Amino acid sequence: MKGVVFLGNRKLELREFPDPTPGPGEVVLAIKASGMCGSDLHPYRAAGNAAASLGLGGTGGLVIAGHEPCGVVAARGPGVSAEEAPTGQRVMNHHYKGCGLCGHCRTGWSQLCRSGIVVYGMTGHGGHAPHMTVPARTLVPLPDELSFEEGAAISCGTGTAYGALKRLSVSGRDTLAVFGQGPVGLSATLLGRVMGARVIAVDTAPERLKLATDFGADVIVNAKSTDPVATIRELTRGEGVEASMDCTGNPDARVAAVRCAATWGRVAFVGEGNTTTFDISQDMIRKQLTIHASWTFSSVGQEECARFIARRKIPLGKLITHRFGLEQADQAYRLFDTQTTGKGVFTP
Repeated sequence: MKGVVFLGNRKLELREFPDPTPGPGEVVLAIKASGMCGSDLHPYRAAGNAAASLGLGGTGGLVIAGHEPCGVVAARGPGVSAEEAPTGQRVMNHHYKGCGLCGHCRTGWSQLCRSGIVVYGMTGHGGHAPHMTVPARTLVPLPDELSFEEGAAISCGTGTAYGALKRLSVSGRDTLAVFGQGPVGLSATLLGRVMGARVIAVDTAPERLKLATDFGADVIVNAKSTDPVATIRELTRGEGVEASMDCTGNPDARVAAVRCAATWGRVAFVGEGNTTTFDISQDMIRKQLTIHASWTFSSVGQEECARFIARRKIPLGKLITHRFGLEQADQAYRLFDTQTTGKGVFTP
């Protein structure tokens, strides 16, 4: 079969790989949708030492990209029963593998395993291919009400937004500022509105601010043309917001997310990378802020997010703005790299 691999320096290839065979405790998924995530841009763009640290740019060690797989169970390995993983079952994948025995793994937080982890699509073969092998324990049921494309979105970006909103305990009492309106931020805007919050969406791309409006943002703020902190304080009668979230990893956006928060406010950092400097006393201590670092979600949280979206009949499908075949991978990532779109998915 053919799978997409990142080479760094904004290059990728569709390479030939052996058809997967499930080992003990494993299943093979037939991929129906595989999402593109902002995290993919790190290995896609990587250059020099960064590329070397990711194992890119060489002939060995390359893995199939894609950490948002969704599909059906196609084959079971030894030790996996039909009750555990029925052939044809519609599933998502919690895209981490830990030891399976520690407290973190046993509560669904495999990415926190201290014995080391595999991240599918990053350090293990992912979903940008027709098939993928994963441990049966990483399967998460996909509700019948949701499409495979929606399942792919929940498998990282949307699930990450849901996990952060839960950490912030967002409700109808809150005004929520969401910095960054890529797929994670747009999901936070959509879900935050359903949870009852008034949502202020912040970005620098007019295309994504338009999407935020379509997703129910009460107010949009272009951080390129106005000071987002001053604007948000004006919109909140000088108080600031009860909850804010940074989905960018940009240092300036992180500082703005903290400074726009009201006294006793809650802040979640979701976007990865970079370093950020605050005035700890003025920006945090003397405002009694609670700051959460929120890294994706547990397998239990992933299933909860899917049920929430299905039961509330949330139109997550409109997050998907572009669909591609695997042979269009170069075109797909060149477009996604502009950071002006919604969610892109491959449908092998």
